[in-house]
Amino acid sequence: MKTRIIFLLVLAVVGVYVSFKIKTSNDSKKILPVYNPVDMREEMVDSSIQRVGYGHTIGNFSFLNQDGRTITNKDLKGKVFVAEYFFTTCGTICPRMNKQMQRVQKKFANNPNVKILSFTVMPEIDTVEQMKRYATGHKAISGQWHFLTGEKKELYNLARKSFFVLKPSEAENLGDAGSDFIHTNNFVLVDKGMQIRGYYDGTSAKDVSVLLDDIKLLLEEK
Repeated sequence: MKTRIIFLLVLAVVGVYVSFKIKTSNDSKKILPVYNPVDMREEMVDSSIQRVGYGHTIGNFSFLNQDGRTITNKDLKGKVFVAEYFFTTCGTICPRMNKQMQRVQKKFANNPNVKILSFTVMPEIDTVEQMKRYATGHKAISGQWHFLTGEKKELYNLARKSFFVLKPSEAENLGDAGSDFIHTNNFVLVDKGMQIRGYYDGTSAKDVSVLLDDIKLLLEEK
């Protein structure tokens, strides 16, 4: 009888310990912030929306991908995606960024709920045909990694009013300051509800490793 009581007490203690560990683990789970215009530096946001403090989502868009298919914001409904701005003839940060973006694709290659959007900032050069060559060179999976081109005004408006990518003044070392040219190393993480949840240095393997973990967190969100 005494042995049975001791056994039951041990089970109870183990149960309490396991419950505590599970609760502690759940309580300490990383929660990603939601970014709104008011959270950003002013130069990163179009002046018309700088004071918006909540409810920001990626706006409507419609561009052609490397396969000549029209991709819109509706195609991203219920998906987690990573966005970048680049151009195919870039010889500085873009090759390093897209080497890291290949890691994102490889990690989630079999997950239809993860997409990658690479918007060009030089549509006059980056035609559908040019984007196709570039996508092929980076072994982009059709339907998952979209290289998007279209009207320059629309591409830039989306960058300023939806994704809040850096202005040239933040990239003086790249020689673009003072122009209307977007040249940023930012990867932008967007959740299933089209909200911005994170920014990452696309040239940094360390930052992209964090991004990979954060994508998994968003996939688990209800």
